[in-house]
Amino acid sequence: MPIPPPETIRVKTVQVACDGSGEIPAALGHPRVFLRIEPETGFVECGYCDRRFVLEGGPADQQP
Repeated sequence: MPIPPPETIRVKTVQVACDGSGEIPAALGHPRVFLRIEPETGFVECGYCDRRFVLEGGPADQQP
């Protein structure tokens, strides 16, 4: 059984950027990376912080 991601963010676009900030200042995060959500999976995970970005209405979206 896979370990759940530390944080899930629902987004409306297939292209997202992640710098690890949120609860911590951006200066303490990681380098900004640009990620693309594949339509078949409906999500992408950041390689640095494992934050998961889920496309609203996509196959991985668990909320109505």
